[in-house]
Amino acid sequence: MALANVNVCGPKTARVCAKSMKMDVGAKVGRPGAMSRVVRVRASAEKIDFNDEGAFTLPYAPVREALLPDGPWTVIDGGVCAAKGFKVAGYKAGLRKKGTRADCALIVADEDATCAGIFTTNLMCAAPVAFCKKQLAGKPTARALLINAGQANAATGDAGFADSQATADALSKALGVAGDDILLMSTGVIGQRIKMDKLLPAIDVLAANVEASTAAANAAATAICTTDLVRKTIAIEVDIGGKKVRMGGMAKGSGMIHPNMATMLGVVTCDAAVSPEVWRGITSRAGTNSFNQISVDGDTSTNDSLVCFASGKAGNAVITDANSADAKLLEQALTAVCRGLAKAIAWDGEGATCLIECNVSGAMDDEDARVIARSVVCSSLAKAAIFGHDPNWGRLACAAGYASPVKHNFNQNDLKLSLGPHQLMDKGQPLAFDAVAASQYLKDVTGVHGTCVVDISVGSGPGKGQAWGCDLSYDYVKINAEYTT
Repeated sequence: MALANVNVCGPKTARVCAKSMKMDVGAKVGRPGAMSRVVRVRASAEKIDFNDEGAFTLPYAPVREALLPDGPWTVIDGGVCAAKGFKVAGYKAGLRKKGTRADCALIVADEDATCAGIFTTNLMCAAPVAFCKKQLAGKPTARALLINAGQANAATGDAGFADSQATADALSKALGVAGDDILLMSTGVIGQRIKMDKLLPAIDVLAANVEASTAAANAAATAICTTDLVRKTIAIEVDIGGKKVRMGGMAKGSGMIHPNMATMLGVVTCDAAVSPEVWRGITSRAGTNSFNQISVDGDTSTNDSLVCFASGKAGNAVITDANSADAKLLEQALTAVCRGLAKAIAWDGEGATCLIECNVSGAMDDEDARVIARSVVCSSLAKAAIFGHDPNWGRLACAAGYASPVKHNFNQNDLKLSLGPHQLMDKGQPLAFDAVAASQYLKDVTGVHGTCVVDISVGSGPGKGQAWGCDLSYDYVKINAEYTT
């Protein structure tokens, strides 16, 4: 999914120009006095039971077990509440057409948090996407993010944007924070405005119930799901600058997933102290190497959004040098969290029976390798062959060959291709391989909803890239033939 970055500007401190984007640097962020504001909530609001099975029960995606990349971090509990300085809540406001699942979530930072966002490149972007772009273009910090499921608030014109503004105004009042501290996300049916008569009363309830607990984090991760069969959430801890830095994330997405941002919503909270400029760059690159490398069905959504917060509560020295060891480790950790969540989305693709991972090497540069890998996981013919347990090397090679845009075309005589442990091609020619064993590999993978690994080498260059998708089953057609969009 190709998320587009948002220009961020903030306090009148030192400014630099990087890639034509003005961004703040320096340790201090936010407005004078903003750090001391206290969130106000109404004590009389309804109490939410985050263990309510009807509202918040959804199986857990195997992020920590199988999908999170290895690295110098420890997996911990807590989801988006794992990082210091954040509280969350989930709630059933009655926005969904049917069912008992919760449908809105709120993430609140105790104080101004450095914030970066990347959003769908679809020209039909939804009202909340336009709203977030406007908010983040004005300042590099935020205090709260409200997410609703049920209505996408896309293709709703000026009235839809007015609904977003009214929602932000209500949340600003409920929390006692400034209006430009609020961010919004929506997911659901395109062309439908949010049920404001349901959402506005829910805002006070959410604001009064935010807490820093694993139960609340799981409730929020469940509330934002639509056709998802599992909730996607993860948290890690890593040593940076002699301090324990925590990072947690949640995401939703199952269909209308394609590089350039899919019907994907993602939120990451982190307690590292980092300058807005560095955090912005880290978030952009992490998105490029994770969410922009997944595809389920080739459709790019109107609502795709990734927002990453950094509270600065870990106590590390503020990271201001993008080339420092601390910055590189922070980027490595954020990329891992984003990749784990992105792979969980592809794993949970509508009707999918396996995750497809394509690893490309030997390209002239990393970008070419990423483009080729994306092309393979996007191929409907290759995806259908994997679902049918057909080790069809021709479809995989064909998809690699038509990848576009690549800056440097590869020589087909350099192509090597393997499916799991079975090498199918070398020097651009098919090899004699055990077709029965290769088919059994696919049966074994799809039988346990595992990972089908496709390895492709296109030459001797230094470029490497990965992409993730899923197989294409009968159920995908059934699900989307019956689901209103």
